[in-house]
Amino acid sequence: MANIFNGYGSRIIIVLYALMGILSCSKYEEQKPNIIFINVDDLGWKDVGYMGSNYYETPNIDRLSAEGMVFTQGYAGASNCAPSRACLMSGQNTPRHGVYTVSPSARGKSQTRKLIPTPNTDTLADSIVTMAEMLKMAGYTTGTFGKWHLSDNPLNDGFDVNVGGNHRGNPGRNGYEAPYNKLPNLELAPEGENLTDRLTTEAIKFIEANKANPFFLYLPYYAVHSPLMGKKELIKKYKKKGGNNGQDNPVFAAMVENVDANIGRLLKVLDDLNLSENTLLVFTSDNGGIRATSNQAPLRAGKGSYYEGGTRVPYIVRWPAIIKGGTKNETPIVNMDFFPTFMEMAQVSLPEKVLDGASILPLLKGASIKERPLFWHFPIYLQAYDPNEDDGRDPLFRTRPGSTIVFNNWKLHHYFEDDAIELYNLETDLGERHNLAESNPQKAKELFEMLNNWRRKIKAPIPKELNPDYDPNFKKN
Repeated sequence: MANIFNGYGSRIIIVLYALMGILSCSKYEEQKPNIIFINVDDLGWKDVGYMGSNYYETPNIDRLSAEGMVFTQGYAGASNCAPSRACLMSGQNTPRHGVYTVSPSARGKSQTRKLIPTPNTDTLADSIVTMAEMLKMAGYTTGTFGKWHLSDNPLNDGFDVNVGGNHRGNPGRNGYEAPYNKLPNLELAPEGENLTDRLTTEAIKFIEANKANPFFLYLPYYAVHSPLMGKKELIKKYKKKGGNNGQDNPVFAAMVENVDANIGRLLKVLDDLNLSENTLLVFTSDNGGIRATSNQAPLRAGKGSYYEGGTRVPYIVRWPAIIKGGTKNETPIVNMDFFPTFMEMAQVSLPEKVLDGASILPLLKGASIKERPLFWHFPIYLQAYDPNEDDGRDPLFRTRPGSTIVFNNWKLHHYFEDDAIELYNLETDLGERHNLAESNPQKAKELFEMLNNWRRKIKAPIPKELNPDYDPNFKKN
């Protein structure tokens, strides 16, 4: 019995505190907003029309940008899928939940890794209260439709409904056409059905079934993750259209447009059911795009890197009842901010819960929040996709173990293998091409001290043990 309590005790205590907090509220919102969180997989910062792409056609996402608030400096909590989703769902940074990557942490050839990386976990601990569990405390019905990637079954993590979500990080060998490969509640599907279409259909059913009460709809599409598979008529369209400057893959473009079309389906249902006004809808991506598939210039690198191309992502928040449409906000935000934001909206009290984000509800209402640094910690290795395309720090890895900090338009990288420091002024050098660490040592010292203090406070592990297999002269075959 003691072992069982150790696994769930903290969660039970938090739930009790939350229920006490809800019952004691003297002024509780009569009509809580519905919440929809759309989390596209591997969609890059510039893979949508409102961000300036002339190749991808995204009229429905562009509509959201015109009707909501666009965050121009919006970040994922990590540069690849599992840790980013863990940050979102827990409201906590990677050192707290230990999900740093898709297992294992020792990626790439052993001879090229100077350090023994920090061990990785690929599952959120039972003791961590998730966003879905928190919203259930406030009376929300919760559903997830698509890629979960944080445990075997999201029904054990606060969701009432699960379609398509387990530990899988991609749609499997059949890709985006039915029959789907062991995705839950999608076993019965007409052959050739499109997965993105089906997930949207199931999400719409969820909205219709719960229209009378507040709901939390998490819509983490598997698209536009590989394998790249688009509808034939759309591929043909983009082949004819043609692209440029690294945005010219017709199959990927077809996938982007199909995601957009399905978001249009969702918006129509909200309008038809008169739910749009009091539905807070977030549109974003779990991490940066894959550079070889779709160039994100001027951002450097892409998915898996801790340059801006790996962590900066598109962000729109639409809530017509509160947000003035067509507004742009330059405040840096990160996906960990949505846990405390939703918690404040729902008036849930979790005194035992440690959160690493900040509520952005004041921003949504047109006010400001206190300026704060944002941190990323990645004490492991992630091998390169394509040395000729990744545009990372070296040709072998998208990233080597290190940490980064962004504060007041300055960004500092600290790499553990060689104790190297990189400093960039993002206001004048968004592409992170000109390292100012030597020419501006005072700023480098200031940010490094902030980063180091944060790592000590959060007890972030820093790998120091040397790898006996390391060979500095080893060349990749």
